[in-house]
Amino acid sequence: MHKAVEKILVSEEQIKERCAALGQEITNDYQKTGRIPYVVALLRGSVPFLAELVKHIDLDISFDFMDVSSYEGTESIGDIKINKDLECSVKGLSILLVEDIVDTGRTLKAVTKMLKNKGANDVKVVSLLDKPSRRTVDIEADYVGFEIPNEFVIGFGLDFDQKFRNLPYVGVLKKAFYQ
Repeated sequence: MHKAVEKILVSEEQIKERCAALGQEITNDYQKTGRIPYVVALLRGSVPFLAELVKHIDLDISFDFMDVSSYEGTESIGDIKINKDLECSVKGLSILLVEDIVDTGRTLKAVTKMLKNKGANDVKVVSLLDKPSRRTVDIEADYVGFEIPNEFVIGFGLDFDQKFRNLPYVGVLKKAFYQ
């Protein structure tokens, strides 16, 4: 365990097992609709989750990336910034938005609204983590890996000031690192 981690919330093995189950559920749901999702991952935190998840989606998917930011340090600042937009039109597409964590929900709500305004047929959300106790807007992910308590987490894509994303698990950051 890394010296910055107080405790591990979700192990690497748990993540892999849950991604396999999520991938199967997503595959089944989209097969029922006859649609193929256009997978949109939110940079940078969702990249490890995307990489593990897509191994288990048995559909001919395409994916793209958006870079949006709303955090400074450990707090969501509420101001959503689009740093990198999609490279293609989403008009008429079924979007599967891949997120690392649903916290306040503001980023997710803003991005979902933007994709719908750009003509997406529908937008579904898959998130590795869900922290419902922090929600400030009315939005939920369609697929959730793990519900977690209100603690600042790092690892498996989640960071603190761009560090710790490469940890193979999700852990709680020791307060001494950010207080």
